[in-house]
Amino acid sequence: MNFDQLFDDFSKVKVAVVGDVMLDTYWWGHVDRISPEAPVPVVALDSSELRIGGAGNVALNLVALGAQVHIFSVMGEDQDGKQLDQLLTDSNIDTSYILFSHERKTTNKIRVISRNQQMMRLDSETIKDLSATEEEAIFDRISEYIQKEQPQVLIFEDYNKGVLTESLITKIISLCKQQGVLTTVDPKKKNFFAYKGVDIFKPNLKEVREGLNLSLEKVDQASLCEVHSRLSQELGHAVSFITLSEKGVFVQQEEKAFQLPSHMRNIADVSGAGDTVIAVASIVYAVTKDIRLFAAMANIAGGLVCEEVGTAAIDKKRFLQECKQLLS
Repeated sequence: MNFDQLFDDFSKVKVAVVGDVMLDTYWWGHVDRISPEAPVPVVALDSSELRIGGAGNVALNLVALGAQVHIFSVMGEDQDGKQLDQLLTDSNIDTSYILFSHERKTTNKIRVISRNQQMMRLDSETIKDLSATEEEAIFDRISEYIQKEQPQVLIFEDYNKGVLTESLITKIISLCKQQGVLTTVDPKKKNFFAYKGVDIFKPNLKEVREGLNLSLEKVDQASLCEVHSRLSQELGHAVSFITLSEKGVFVQQEEKAFQLPSHMRNIADVSGAGDTVIAVASIVYAVTKDIRLFAAMANIAGGLVCEEVGTAAIDKKRFLQECKQLLS
């Protein structure tokens, strides 16, 4: 594999990301004492930082790899929404199709961190499904974009915050099939079996256990092939791509199946790793259609971002170096 050429080809790929965008707020501080008011630590704040999260982090990783990215979501008409829209725009993510609603809050996850340990998380969000009017408006924007831009792949990033309703998912997959657009998904429990006919279905091991109601005590290739078979019966999808945490990843398409081990890492924070994995898997598959290659590269990418605290986009140069070192 010529990885230099592959990474250059990423710039030719147009990607749509559809799902729940979030603002990740980090409050960094230090703890010297316990509060006299209650048995809780007092965090003296040193600094704060705003980052792009959720579906926005998937888009951020794709832009870091060089792709042309449009994002589709619904945010609140609030200060958090304005800040998130500006962060996305500043990161070269096209937000022209985002819908702003006075009926919803923009999701904001506030993390309080001391000595690289998360002390607390505060969530401000709306999790009810989109209204019929909002759903129709988002679908119209996606239809317009696909007709106009003809993207190679559309990624669903589902965090169960209400943007991806079952009917919207069904309509988008149907449209993509008609237009020859690949579809990939990082699912969550609520809509787990709504993604019928998707090209790549990427749950993690916990989501598979919950979705199929399996104990899955032994995690090996034979048991994972059985999982793929069970998923295929429900979804009729093309590729199962299951992340296994420290055990690596598993991928299967028809009779081709591979379990790839993880690489040794100094893990600092796993948040956002799934976003990086689905971004890399989607763009590599769009360019190569090679399931083993996309799984191996996504496996490396997920480990790399786990070495950073908080959600972070992949470093393209370092990622390229590691692919050459580990996969050539």
